[in-house]
Amino acid sequence: MKSVFIVFNQANTERVEYMLDALNISGFTFFEQVQGRGTNGGEPRRGTHTWPEMNSAVMTVIDDDRVPELLSYVRRLDMRNEEVGVRAFVWNIEQTV
Repeated sequence: MKSVFIVFNQANTERVEYMLDALNISGFTFFEQVQGRGTNGGEPRRGTHTWPEMNSAVMTVIDDDRVPELLSYVRRLDMRNEEVGVRAFVWNIEQTV
């Protein structure tokens, strides 16, 4: 099992939800109002007057063999509008209860 943590500009919320539905990924945790700045020249997302945009994030735990397809969707979403930005991070899941 793998955990995939996807961080995205809130402008992409509907697209991310559509992506999860299209891949039949029903289990996830959604985080709103995520602040941060990307490492590749990303502008801050702070919800302030100076940096008004905000990010959201979603985390899902899926079988290892499903990860490449999910990352492919994320890559295509990022290429759609690289300035808005979306990133995915993958971790091994050792155990679940």
